[in-house]
Amino acid sequence: MNRSTLLPGPAGRLARLLPAVTTVRAPYQAAVLRIGLAAVCLAFLLREWPHRHVLYGNRSPLSSDLARILVEEEGSLTVLLWSDGQLWFETVYALAMAAAVAVLLGWRTRTASVLLMVGLLSLENRNNLVGDGGDNVLRIMVIYLVFLRCAEVWSLDARRARRRRDGEEGADGGEEETARGSWAAFDIPGLVLWALAVAPLVTLTGHDSTRGWAVVLWILWAGHAVWYAAGRWFPRHEARAVLDAAASMLHNSAMLVVAAQVCLIYATAGWYKIQGSRWQEGSALYYALHLDYFAPWPALSGFLASQTLLVLALTYGTVIVQVAFPFTLFHRRLKNVLLAVMIVEHLGIAVVLGIPFLSLSMVVCDAVFLPTGLLVALGARCARIPLPARVPAPRAADRATAATPG
Repeated sequence: MNRSTLLPGPAGRLARLLPAVTTVRAPYQAAVLRIGLAAVCLAFLLREWPHRHVLYGNRSPLSSDLARILVEEEGSLTVLLWSDGQLWFETVYALAMAAAVAVLLGWRTRTASVLLMVGLLSLENRNNLVGDGGDNVLRIMVIYLVFLRCAEVWSLDARRARRRRDGEEGADGGEEETARGSWAAFDIPGLVLWALAVAPLVTLTGHDSTRGWAVVLWILWAGHAVWYAAGRWFPRHEARAVLDAAASMLHNSAMLVVAAQVCLIYATAGWYKIQGSRWQEGSALYYALHLDYFAPWPALSGFLASQTLLVLALTYGTVIVQVAFPFTLFHRRLKNVLLAVMIVEHLGIAVVLGIPFLSLSMVVCDAVFLPTGLLVALGARCARIPLPARVPAPRAADRATAATPG
């Protein structure tokens, strides 16, 4: 019998609540958020590659001096202002793309997510006057991503952990040898990334406007060291279990904050629309379709604008869906239906109005509310996709035979 069921009063309720709080919740939703967010960030950086110098580099209309004043007033984080050199800018941009790829694949996700946050915030905050709602969503979500255990499934980290567990189960020897075998080899890439982070952290601490960010990043840096030490030298110790439980609680809290943030975005957008006269009379979409900035396909925009009833339905439907979404989270079936409608709507906005990154960012955020059964089935179906067979490397004897004339 479980001891928590024998404890009376509040102590028993707390003991029964702890396993639910200290277990990683929504691992598949967190993995979808990681993959989708990293893919959107990578696509954004690749899309702006030809224009990167004008947007965030030395050819930007916002000079370095003006950008430095703006950053100091807002207390935002950017490492691009450490140097005006071209090499430094290219290095930060390339590291941001490399971090996006690492997060997408789930490789050293804890470190890569921090690098992605620093890289993307550095670029966006260098000239935040050229951003839109999509940039704001990306800036917010990359911060939340740092606190998620988003590599529990569908990642290279998860595959490495699974192979390590399989090796422990098949290893011979006693319990102590098995415990030491899981971390017997040094994590060379992780240690190198951890050591290289010291120099930029020291530089970040030396700037008055970014000392708050420096404190947060120093805490993350020290936390990575404690996690590695506990996993390598005390894998079976109680301290390792406590750290794991604390990380799970932090993950669950961050997932709750992500869900609340998405609801806040939709609620504020919907209620602000209600106050507008164009939304009240159902003609807001009509005027949006006639703006050149939101008309990448003029023929399609003109055709949709000519459909009066369709424009009226889409205008009112947008407001209704955004206002009602937070209230449908308590009804699973209605939430799933409304979620599908919103994802289709965002994809339509991406095509018709030509704002793909805002729409894709919101689709990724919407995916946090997808049912676990659907994500598991989708992952199983993707796992059954046939991959090209690997050609085995020739053995030394075969190479010698092939090299012999004859």
